[in-house]
Amino acid sequence: MKEKTFNTGHGTIHYWIDAPEMGCVPEHDKPTLVMLPGLTADHRLFDKQIECFLGRYNVFTWDAPGHAASWPFRLDFDLFDKAGWLEEILLSEGIARPVIIGQSMGGYVGQAYAQLYPERLAGFVSIDSAPLQRKYVTRAELWMLRRTEAMYYYYPWKSLLKAGSKGVATSEYGRALMRDIMMVYDGDKKRYSRLAGHGFSILADAMEKDLPYEIKCPAMLICGRQDHAGSCIRYNKAWHKNTGIPIHWIDGAGHNSNTDKPEIVNALIEEFVNSL
Repeated sequence: MKEKTFNTGHGTIHYWIDAPEMGCVPEHDKPTLVMLPGLTADHRLFDKQIECFLGRYNVFTWDAPGHAASWPFRLDFDLFDKAGWLEEILLSEGIARPVIIGQSMGGYVGQAYAQLYPERLAGFVSIDSAPLQRKYVTRAELWMLRRTEAMYYYYPWKSLLKAGSKGVATSEYGRALMRDIMMVYDGDKKRYSRLAGHGFSILADAMEKDLPYEIKCPAMLICGRQDHAGSCIRYNKAWHKNTGIPIHWIDGAGHNSNTDKPEIVNALIEEFVNSL
């Protein structure tokens, strides 16, 4: 993977890509997997997927704006800015028909991208994410989303580190990885709290826009059966029921099911991509 940067008016985004330079048409015919990690996570969340697909598909991932290497960054953007910057990066790399694979917040970015660029996506895979439509969330849930920064800030860091790593994963690998990712913010809990609070706030803003967020390309939902992050299981059941998008429940996996059961998730992604 080659690390590259993209400058915005708010800061510099770092991303990693394994794809041919523009003009190499045959290679660009290969599917491009665009892997978007969740809130406060970074590109390492997809290490097991990159290990599996590197060299077989074109592969892309990033540290989302404000996260890890993509710092410093002004946190005054919204979810659509994020999707817009993603589009600019993909266009600069000559990626015409991406398959977005979004974990948690990454899945929301994917849905915002689908709203802005409905004809661009070749496929969409949601991993432990949820629908962006307003009808799925309650007023109380929206109220809570806007008040997470203070909650994170006043929570003791050691307890937050423990809860943040154990709460999203069931496997030793998944928990250790998330702990390493969180340690990027060790000693700067204010930054971590602001990052989380801003992310949840722009998510609430996007939901309250009450846009269709229709996925017009082939799609697949993946959710861990032990995903206890918010109401993710409830959301995914309703998402599948209302849209008919196929769903796969991953036994023994938590919110980061791609780190808990990577072999199963990778096989599902490969089957999905090969069907496009």
